[in-house]
Amino acid sequence: MKFHDCPTAPSPRRVRIFLAEKGVSLETQMVDLANGEQLTDAFGEINPHRTVPVLELDDGTKLRDSASICMLLEETFPDPNLMGRDAKERAVIAMWQRDVETDGLMAIMECFRNSSKGFRSRALTGPVDYEQIPELAERGRQRVRNFFAELNSRLSRSEYVAGDRFTVVDITAFVAVDFSRAIREKVPEDATHLKRWRDAISARPSASA
Repeated sequence: MKFHDCPTAPSPRRVRIFLAEKGVSLETQMVDLANGEQLTDAFGEINPHRTVPVLELDDGTKLRDSASICMLLEETFPDPNLMGRDAKERAVIAMWQRDVETDGLMAIMECFRNSSKGFRSRALTGPVDYEQIPELAERGRQRVRNFFAELNSRLSRSEYVAGDRFTVVDITAFVAVDFSRAIREKVPEDATHLKRWRDAISARPSASA
């Protein structure tokens, strides 16, 4: 297997942390997003969506998003379990994963790509150029603040996001909270439960992946 990565992007970081938790190393090919390598014809042959991460399997299959990559890795390297031990837990984890992706990562990206000077005419990832919409940046920022409040509330009732143990949802949420620095949004001082959880996840060796 070959993993196409970029150290500055949040989505491949989710996979790197997942791999670190599993204790697995993969052959890695770095993609230079800053200089537009993802937009070249060569990379387009690997992923026509022009995004990272991508996991190339030995049979030529290419998985081009964090969720599908982690799903395959979970089946291939089942210990420690990060995506659910039974049908109920898998469903609960999938539910929280969707919420964190939609309300956290996508909200940050909405703000970031619609406000950063580096993404003028590149407000969405992919091969097609889209102009920035400033109103979406403001909406995204408000969504991120709401995400922090909702996550803090959830963590007031649960040690981890999806329950009483560390799972893939904690990886996704941690990457989202960390990536909020890109839009200069900080975890509120009064979000004590969120800060407790963030500090605990930060202390895990995988967090530096």
